[in-house]
Amino acid sequence: MRTLYFLVPGTGEKFACGGLWAELKTLKLAQQVCNATIVTYRQREKDTLYLEDVLKARNLDDVIFVVSWGFDVAKLVRKLKHCHVIYHAHSAGYRFRLPSTIPVIAVSRNTMGYWGQQSPNSLIYYLPNEISNEFQNLNLERDIDVLVQARKSSEYLMQELILALKKQCHVVVIDSYVDDLTKLFNRAKVYLYDSAEYWAQQGVSEGFGLQPMEALACGCQVFSSINGGLSDYLDPGFNCYKIAGYSKEYDVQRILRAIASPTPRTLSESVLAEYRAENITQRLNIILNEINEFFDHQKSYPANIPGLTRLRVTTLTIKNLFSKIKKKYFRNR
Repeated sequence: MRTLYFLVPGTGEKFACGGLWAELKTLKLAQQVCNATIVTYRQREKDTLYLEDVLKARNLDDVIFVVSWGFDVAKLVRKLKHCHVIYHAHSAGYRFRLPSTIPVIAVSRNTMGYWGQQSPNSLIYYLPNEISNEFQNLNLERDIDVLVQARKSSEYLMQELILALKKQCHVVVIDSYVDDLTKLFNRAKVYLYDSAEYWAQQGVSEGFGLQPMEALACGCQVFSSINGGLSDYLDPGFNCYKIAGYSKEYDVQRILRAIASPTPRTLSESVLAEYRAENITQRLNIILNEINEFFDHQKSYPANIPGLTRLRVTTLTIKNLFSKIKKKYFRNR
């Protein structure tokens, strides 16, 4: 099996975000299946491979580059056009296209569906992000009524809903890095997450939405938006509540009722099992074996299935239109 090079701009504080943490988690799981390491491409880092140095090697057939940083993918794909490349797709909507030579591994079914439409001739796989075993219900005293993370939260949530809730219950807002998020989720009765507005401004989708799942795994009730990858696992009315439902007053009413509820809505262990390391490692092993076989196939056979380009879609639309006109003409003769 070929060595995997996970490309990230850097691993320092400058690049710290959910996407980087998710990529580093995937790297650790991949290391249980094959050789895998990080390669940076924006800044050099001590004891870490740098892309420009790696590309000086004469033969890179035994290497697969894993690209994931959405806004950099198109540029990296051009740079790596003679190499084996996998796109590890988190968010969707970056407005670039991929050739069928590049397999896509999507972190959510929502993103997988997007690429199924955008690149119908590419190999496409589903590999969810990992939720660590540390996220579980510790049966602690829940002394926080409502927990909110300020980052990615909507203006409505931060400037209206929270202010209304603070008048009636204990609300804690996180606006900085937290070392032990597991403990906080175990102390909270309700967690609020509303990211639709944030991602609309970014112009791309919510890739996975790990925090609501982590909160649910810890026995915390979740009020969340259902955009993008969140729709993979959130099921309003059954394991969560839809936030921003019609009016602020209705949200407050439902949240206060959830705080007082003796039977919280949470995710079952059978659902969580899909996102634990054991299942993801098994899936990754199967996926990587198929992809390695596919790259072997590319050496002997060219791509020969017509792509779904704008020109081809237009041509097919015109052909179908003329076909309908022709059928109607002969039917009316």
